Amino acid sequence: MAAAPAGACRGGVSLCFATAFGVKALALTAFTLVWTHSIAKVDWQEDWRVTPAGLELVQARVKGTGPGMEPPPEARLVDGWFQWRPKREAMQEVVLGNSGAAGEWRLCHDGQCRTLPEIVGHPIGANVIKMSVCKNP
Repeated sequence: MAAAPAGACRGGVSLCFATAFGVKALALTAFTLVWTHSIAKVDWQEDWRVTPAGLELVQARVKGTGPGMEPPPEARLVDGWFQWRPKREAMQEVVLGNSGAAGEWRLCHDGQCRTLPEIVGHPIGANVIKMSVCKNP
């Protein structure tokens, strides 16, 4: 998963990450966001699409339950994961926080997973990172 070169977003969509240190663009249209719940230590995964309308949450999965992470009633248990399709409009921006207690957010694409600090090129710590569709110049 390589960063998109300058101008690479033209004619298509790409995923951008904004941090206090700048913006990083990735030339991709679908990805899975993975993290571990800080208290229950249970894995959570979300499948996303990058579209001209915004970021679309396609499916969510959680490996178990815990405080603040109960699967909705429509979730089904499949291969040890509660899975469901969230019903929400595309979002212009998704803000990711990190308590520092559960490890880093991971982004998976084409069979590879990398932490967000690996992607943006610097530690994130307790700071937030904003995820959005890259805006064409």
